Amino acid sequence: MIPIFEALADFEKHGYARLGRVMSDERLARLRERADDIMLGRVSIPGLFFQLDTNTGDYRDLVFGRGYEGPSLNYRKIEKLERDGLFKSWIENPLFEQIGQALISGPIVIYRAVLMTKGSEGGTVLPWHQDGGLFWGLDRDPILQIWTALDDAPLEAGCVEVLPGSHKEGLATPLGGVVPEDRVKSRRADENALPLPALAGEAILLHNHLWHRSLVNRTGKTRRGFSICYMSADTRCTRKKRAPRQFVPVF
Repeated sequence: MIPIFEALADFEKHGYARLGRVMSDERLARLRERADDIMLGRVSIPGLFFQLDTNTGDYRDLVFGRGYEGPSLNYRKIEKLERDGLFKSWIENPLFEQIGQALISGPIVIYRAVLMTKGSEGGTVLPWHQDGGLFWGLDRDPILQIWTALDDAPLEAGCVEVLPGSHKEGLATPLGGVVPEDRVKSRRADENALPLPALAGEAILLHNHLWHRSLVNRTGKTRRGFSICYMSADTRCTRKKRAPRQFVPVF
């Protein structure tokens, strides 16, 4: 494992930082099994968010709002995993608490805890994007996400790719989310992309404003990562059409 002070220095400078291997083989096995059980309907947890992957690999073909569509290992995203005891115990592990308290003042909550999967059939390209802006519906943007590889994530599996230092430039658009193509070209993001291949059990810190993406999985094996976004408990939900979200305290 990388010393925390080194990781925090890298995080400030580059917008990302490797922590090294932080999850044991035993916990990896339990969380992989739990992920499969949830996808296949062997375990049912009320209130989870599901999104199936595309058949084309094109992000524009994703369908929203359908929820659980039956047993499948082809779900691209499962959110609200803080509702599951096994995943919740990882969210609250002491290492992540120490990192969170170094970067966030006061009590800490989570914005989301999400399993991101690229199935054995290839998954979907996730274009350059930032995890913040009006799209997120908050009165301030979080800055800390911690992504843990549950499977090996080599370049061929569509590992996370980043544009180092891009977090310092703020949001590409007030809306946030996917970076417009003209900005991608002007920033020469594709040419300057830095892949972050990871072995199962390794974790990476990501600043919410850091440009990042992932391509399709060409290994024929499932590639899963568990991403947690931590933020100040003072953060408020700004959505108007429904009741404001309440966020789960962790530290």
